[in-house]
Amino acid sequence: MFLPGALQAETLYVSNERGDSITVIDAASRAVVATWPVGGRPRGITVSKDGRYIYVCASADHAVQVIDRATGKVVADLPSGQDPEQFFLSRDGAMLFIANEDNAALTAVDLKTRTVAFQVDVGGEPEGVAQSPDSRWIAVTSEEDNVVNWIDSRSHEMIGETPTDLRPRHVEFTGDGKELWIAAEVGGTVQIADPATRKIVATLHFAIPGIPEHRILPCGIRFTPDGKTAIVALGRADHVALVDVATRKVRAYVPVGRRIWHLAVSADGAFAYTADGLSDQVSVIDLANARAVATVPTGAAPWGIAIAP
Repeated sequence: MFLPGALQAETLYVSNERGDSITVIDAASRAVVATWPVGGRPRGITVSKDGRYIYVCASADHAVQVIDRATGKVVADLPSGQDPEQFFLSRDGAMLFIANEDNAALTAVDLKTRTVAFQVDVGGEPEGVAQSPDSRWIAVTSEEDNVVNWIDSRSHEMIGETPTDLRPRHVEFTGDGKELWIAAEVGGTVQIADPATRKIVATLHFAIPGIPEHRILPCGIRFTPDGKTAIVALGRADHVALVDVATRKVRAYVPVGRRIWHLAVSADGAFAYTADGLSDQVSVIDLANARAVATVPTGAAPWGIAIAP
């Protein structure tokens, strides 16, 4: 449990899409320590900058719920717009940028006042959201239109689109802000855009022995803290890819559970944790040795993972 000011081991918070719950896992012991009931169809999940709250998209309830991390109780519902799926906590921790799948919009919520600060129309079925490290850009994927929308954080206006491969699901900026990695689920690729030009500069393809191409469905992406490795969840391929960021080459495929949607990485970069949606578990990956070393049971259909000390 969270105790302000205390030194803590890392804790995982896993949103269970069909379980309407969050599974709380102690990362050191790899044991479930709590299960918290939340709203309908929880998906996107993150931790507040001060560590006091968990934010989770209760998609079926059209709300982002605020959970007191010390008690596991829902303390507020934020005005998130229709069907929130993913979001991004602003770099300064003051706002949530929320993708509203049903009404093709990005909703920005002021976390201090818990009110809508602004809303921007984007392409159909937005899902992935990320803010650039310099806070200038908010990138939002449109699954329906196969584009990434670029929103100016200062003017709150959409200033352009980047065409992508089919069904972009997730976006992640590199730590230096020089690249935006885009997971195109149906396209089976990860594309890299240059934020300066908003052009695609590289496309990564994946090939796993014994796995048919149509099962390789990239979704969640996370970088190790040193920025050297990208970990890509490959959906129904039941693997993650470990990609060398500098060379853009896959250095290993790691088999995990079934239907990997999203993941988290430990602060020391030693382990990755995957939400194995059809196995009802989290897999623990030893990144140095590129192998899964443990599994931890969750609720039904784990979707997202947040990690915090």
